[in-house]
Amino acid sequence: MSGAPCILVIAEFTQTRPTKLTCELLGLARGLAGATGGAVSAVLLANHADGVAEELIARGADRVYAMRHAALADYHSESWVSAATQICRQAAPTVVLAGHTAAGADLTPRIAFRLGTAVATGCIDVSFAAGSLALTRPCFGGNARETVSFNTAPAVATVRAGCYDALAFDGKRRGEVVRIEPRLGEEAPRVRVIERRRDTDDSARLEEARVVVAGGRGLNGSDGFRLLEQLAAALGGAVGASRVPCDLGWCPRSWQIGLTGKTVQPELYIAVGISGAGHHLAGCGGAKAIVAVNTDPEAAIFKDARFGVVGDYQKFVPAFIEEVRKMRMSE
Repeated sequence: MSGAPCILVIAEFTQTRPTKLTCELLGLARGLAGATGGAVSAVLLANHADGVAEELIARGADRVYAMRHAALADYHSESWVSAATQICRQAAPTVVLAGHTAAGADLTPRIAFRLGTAVATGCIDVSFAAGSLALTRPCFGGNARETVSFNTAPAVATVRAGCYDALAFDGKRRGEVVRIEPRLGEEAPRVRVIERRRDTDDSARLEEARVVVAGGRGLNGSDGFRLLEQLAAALGGAVGASRVPCDLGWCPRSWQIGLTGKTVQPELYIAVGISGAGHHLAGCGGAKAIVAVNTDPEAAIFKDARFGVVGDYQKFVPAFIEEVRKMRMSE
């Protein structure tokens, strides 16, 4: 790879600030660019709140492309792809990074197709090696890892949450904000949004929680998650799940952790009724400590757990909640 690279980060944000994953991507981009004297740009593909562009600069961006258009008010694949492609052609980045979120996983393959390049999704490591970009991601259901590189440019990739640290907020950093109204055409979109439903859960965001209490098939129904919610509340954490409970409708899809869900790296991960398949551990294996609760002493989760409880969660969890509450009251 010749010349200093330009890293472009596709930002996602809440109503008032960039997401934690976006800040992590800026930290990654800053590291990739800093080693070679390159630049970091970010693009806001929605009608952002005031101050978001400035925070992206404070988090590591040298330039922010702030786009405003009525069609970009909420995520819409056709509008966002068109706007993102225009920015990519204008900025000519070496690398395009997005979060491995529902939007990022939908957006990046479409961008790559329009740019005539390839995409690597769900990456857990991105680095320059011998002048080429190397991207590592889980494969074979999380039981192995592969490292890929690109023969085309730009390299487009999504990165999982929790793999990189965000840079500290630096209000003294200076950068450029380029405000653009994209050309999206007047033709009617082929995809029409019928309804939007936002997660109304008031608990801590799963990716940012220091404690995660996750349930699996062993809970045998949605009632088990009500119990886990009590434990998470007592510990000041968030509730997660393996894939099966989400597929069965026992809990919201947004709680899913694993290869096809979210990646978390909490200080404490309590896995209740989870067998420990590789595709689930791909999303929680980075936890500092895993506590497993399972009736099967041969469950694979015990191989990765620091502490294990063999027994019925319906007896253990209520007793654990009571002890946690006692400890909290004595503080």
